[in-house]
Order: sequence, then C-alpha cells, then structure tokens
Amino acid sequence: MVKHMLVAVDGSALSDTAYRKAIELARPLKASITAMQVVAHYDVMRLQTALLQDTRARYMEEAYRQAEEYLASIANEAAAAGVTCDTVCLTGDHIFQAILDEAEARKCDLIVMASHGRRGLQALLIGSETQRVLTHTKIPVLVYR
Repeated sequence: MVKHMLVAVDGSALSDTAYRKAIELARPLKASITAMQVVAHYDVMRLQTALLQDTRARYMEEAYRQAEEYLASIANEAAAAGVTCDTVCLTGDHIFQAILDEAEARKCDLIVMASHGRRGLQALLIGSETQRVLTHTKIPVLVYR
C-alpha cells in the first residue's frame, strides 16, 4: 500500500498534470506527498550567455523564489484536496540523484514524475531525468506522459 509519494516537479505543464494526478491518487489511499523541485546550478554554457558573478547569485535567488512559489501552490492544492503535502527545493546538477536521495531519506514508497518523451538524438544530448530515475531506483516509479 502506498503511504508516501515523492512527486518530482519542474514547473512544466506536464509536471502540473503529474502532481495533480498524484494528489488524486493520494487522497483515497490516505497517502501523503512530498513535492520536490531541483534547481540546477547556474551554468553559463546552459544559459548561453557570459554574465558576471553577481548574476549567479541573482539567478539562484530567482530560481529558488520561483520554485518555492510553485511548490507552495502544489501544497495549497493538496491541502484543499485533504492530502498532507511537504515541499522541498534543492540545488543540484544531478537531478535524478537528488530525487532518489530524497525519496530514500523520506522513506517514500512511490516516486511520481512526468516524462517529456524525448527520443533519439535529443534524448542523448539533453538526457532524461525520468529514465535515469527508472534505471537507478528500486522504488516504484509512476510516470505521466
């Protein structure tokens, strides 16, 4: 029986669908959820711009502010549905590992996340955090597409 779900989100529309479905699933099971977002470190190459060091701090502040607002909105929706919801926002370059570490630390028995369905060269270049989670965990994973 599922008692605690880790819901990994990234702010995308597909991620919105996944967390809403997780709330729907949690309610009849009387399960709690932890909504989690991982903020990637500031990366000049990823942002395709050469900015000053103080921009790094501003980027991280803004990324965290947006993530915290997003996670708070998820917690509010869960509360309105009668589902207990914690939130966590972490920084990391290895998103899949942060998800796995948090799921294990919180003793979650299900990971819920979305897949953007990248295939071929795009999947090789960008990678798939969902695929990495699936291949590196023993915890069941529910993937929304």
